[in-house]
Amino acid sequence: MKWDKACTTVLVGKKASIDGSVMVARNDDTFLPITPQKFVMNPAVRGRHEELASTQNGFKAPLPESGYRFQATPNVDVPSEGIYDESGFNEKNIAMSATESVYANEKVLAYDPLIADGMAEDTMQTMVLPFINSAKEGVSYLGDLIAKYGSPEGNGVIFADKDDIWYMEIVTGHHWVASRIPDDAYVIAANQVGQEQIDFNDPDNFMWSDGIREFVDEHHLNPDKEGWNFRHIFGTDTEKDRHYNTPRVWYGQRYLNPEIDQDPESSNLPFIRRASRLISVEDIQYIESSHYNETPFDPLGKGGDAEKTRYRAISLNRTQQSHILQVRNDVPEELSAIMWISIGISAFTPYLPFYANATDTDPSFSDTSMTYNVKDAYWMYRTVSMLTESHYSHFDQEDIDYLKNCREELRRLIEATDKGATSLSGDALTAYLTDQNHKIVAQMRDKTMAFIGQLVTEGLEMSKLTFNIDVNL
Repeated sequence: MKWDKACTTVLVGKKASIDGSVMVARNDDTFLPITPQKFVMNPAVRGRHEELASTQNGFKAPLPESGYRFQATPNVDVPSEGIYDESGFNEKNIAMSATESVYANEKVLAYDPLIADGMAEDTMQTMVLPFINSAKEGVSYLGDLIAKYGSPEGNGVIFADKDDIWYMEIVTGHHWVASRIPDDAYVIAANQVGQEQIDFNDPDNFMWSDGIREFVDEHHLNPDKEGWNFRHIFGTDTEKDRHYNTPRVWYGQRYLNPEIDQDPESSNLPFIRRASRLISVEDIQYIESSHYNETPFDPLGKGGDAEKTRYRAISLNRTQQSHILQVRNDVPEELSAIMWISIGISAFTPYLPFYANATDTDPSFSDTSMTYNVKDAYWMYRTVSMLTESHYSHFDQEDIDYLKNCREELRRLIEATDKGATSLSGDALTAYLTDQNHKIVAQMRDKTMAFIGQLVTEGLEMSKLTFNIDVNL
C-alpha cells in the first residue's frame, strides 16, 4: 500500500519567483524504498459512464461524463498499491498535487471522526483534476466531495494556476481550511497542519468547510484567548513533530532566509515566509533533494551518530518521485505549464521538464515494469541513486557534476523548444511539444546511462577483493 505519510511541499508565489512563475512542488514519499511508478497522460473523455472504486478502503463514486486531459504519476501495481494519480496538470494548465499527509489532534477528531470509506488520497487526484478550471475552483470542488463522502485521513492538497496557489488542509472527517498563498511569499510544509490565522471576512484569500466556526465554538476547541489559529485548533504539537516534521520546514526556511535564526525543533515556525531573494526552479530542486546538507544533521555528512539520525531528512530512499509544477507567465499559455519530475531519489537524480501541452509520455516513463529493467526511467534513475549512495564519499562530487551538467543542458533544451514553438499553434504545437518531451527523455537517457557506466567502472576498481603482488609471480 502506497499511503503517502511523509511528503514535503514547497509553494512559491509568482512575485516571489525569479521569472514570475507560479511554482508548487512535493516529494512523493512512501513506506517502502521500492514502489514502482509511471508518468502518464490521460486523454480527455466525453460520454463516459463509469464508477471509480478504490482498491484500498472501499470508496466508490461515479465519475463525471466529461473530463479534461491530465497528467498523472500513478502506481504500477494498482490492484495492490492503489491508483494514486498524485500530481500533474490538466489541459487548462491547472496544477494539482495530492497529498501532503497531515494529522489532527484527538480533541477535534472526537467530534468529527474520520470516515473509513471516504475519499482518500488514492482516488482524490482522479476525482478532481480532470474537472476544474482554476486553482480556487479546485478547492471548492474538492470541498464539495469531502462534504458528500467524508475523508478517511488528513491531507494537504495543492492547487495552482497562472495567478494563484491555494493550499487546502483536510483535517477531520468533514472539516477543512484553505489559504491563498500571497504572491510575494513561499511556504514549506511537512506533514503537519501548517495554516495559522484564518480571516473569515476575507473570502478572496481564505476558504473553509461549512459550519467549521460553529463546530469549534460548540465543542470549545480554540485554545487561544484571541484569534482563530487553525494550526492551534486542529493540529498537533508533539515530540514526533519536532523530530519528524518541523526540522524539514526549518531547513527549507533556513535555505531561503539564511539571515533568520530559528530552532529546528520550534513549534512556532511560520507558515508564510518572504524570502530574502527571488526563488528559482533550481532552488526548489535543492530543497526537495536535500538531507540537511552542510549541517551536523546530514545522514551522509560528518556529524556524530546522534546528530545524523536526529531528524528525518527531506529526500529519502523511499521518495518515489519528486515534482515541481511550474506555470510560466513570460511565454504563451499554450507552452507555459511544465512538470519537472525526478523519478529516482531526488538527492542524486535530475528533474526532467515535461511540457503539459502534450498527448502522451515517453514509453520509458509510461510503461514501467514492476521488476528491475534499466530501460525504464524509474529503474534507471534509481540505479544512479543506489550506485552514488553506495560509494558516497567517492561518487558525491561526480554526482554533483552530473546534476549540474543536466540542469545546464535542460535549460538550453527548454529555451530551444520555446523558440521552436513560436510559429506553431493548436494541434501542431501540441504535437511539437509532445515530440520535444520525447527528445528530452532520450537526451537525458544517453547522459545517464553513460554516467551509470562511469560509476560501475570506477566502483569495480574500488573492490576490496584485490591483492598487490610482484608482477613477475
